[in-house]
Amino acid sequence: MSESPEVVARRPRRVSMADVARHAGVSSQTVSRVSNGYPGVVDATRQRVLSAMKELGYRPNSAARALKSGEFRTVGVILFTLETTGNVRTLEAIATSAAAEGYAITLIPVAVPTQDGVYGAFTRLDEMAVDAVIVIMEVHLLDAVTVSLPPGVPVVVVDSDAGDRYSVVDTDQAHGAREAVLHLLDLGHRTVWHVAGPDESFSAQRRAAAWRATLEANGREVPPILPGDWSSESGYQAGLRLVGEPDCTAVFVANDQMALGVLRAMHEAGRRVPGEISVVGFDDIPEAGAFMPPLTTVHQDFAEMGRRCVASVLRQMRMDAPERGTTLVPTWLVHRDSTAPPSA
Repeated sequence: MSESPEVVARRPRRVSMADVARHAGVSSQTVSRVSNGYPGVVDATRQRVLSAMKELGYRPNSAARALKSGEFRTVGVILFTLETTGNVRTLEAIATSAAAEGYAITLIPVAVPTQDGVYGAFTRLDEMAVDAVIVIMEVHLLDAVTVSLPPGVPVVVVDSDAGDRYSVVDTDQAHGAREAVLHLLDLGHRTVWHVAGPDESFSAQRRAAAWRATLEANGREVPPILPGDWSSESGYQAGLRLVGEPDCTAVFVANDQMALGVLRAMHEAGRRVPGEISVVGFDDIPEAGAFMPPLTTVHQDFAEMGRRCVASVLRQMRMDAPERGTTLVPTWLVHRDSTAPPSA
């Protein structure tokens, strides 16, 4: 049933870009640049356009803009957990980098890392109309043949072993772990114990493998791994076990939260850090310098991770071609006060 002319006449007319341009005394192109957040507009002009938008109640028509440009200017992000520091900081970096390029992000959490879960997330993102997808994987899901992502969408995968099939961006986990272990060996410790992350994590796997390989390459005994789950509580429980190891003088912990738990266990047991035992973490979270003692740890450049993820999907969009292979963002050791030569 069609609406009557009276109803149509009473309906408020949608404010157009041309209306804003006339009200602000500028061109429609200038309004478009301000609306899309592009640089190069004089600040006084930008403020005049923004005031006109507010006065007239103008809302950019993103659907019409997408039809005209062929882009939705939105990047979808699929991830499995927001409980880890790495995932949260990577997501923040992606959002910041996307915004700097004039793109928004749409976040789709996947509760269970399965093939169906990933396909379901892609379907939802397709319905929401995104230009590209970044998958923050972390767990063993895209390890060679387990999962195939839908074709035709530019994809970047964070923290995965899928570099021969997709574009993968990761920090150099192995280099950071080697630096941590070599630092402790160079201080004179005979060997280095390890509190690892969960078995299903690619990051934990790479850090543990590099720890073991570095000890073996230097002819040192490899102690048994103490398992953790990234939480400070699991680090605390591992620390209680280390207290009962009189030969333990150095420990490399797979992330800073677990290292905090180890420090608590040592403090409660009266084991001085670094006087009796040295501790190195991984991540370099903002609070690491405020630990007691300030934590020596491996720095991960999450901001650079975000920039490279966004740069990769934009290249794929503009070249209309997929990218494959792994890009590693450098890591480095930050020296603080939680490590020292072993006591006599």
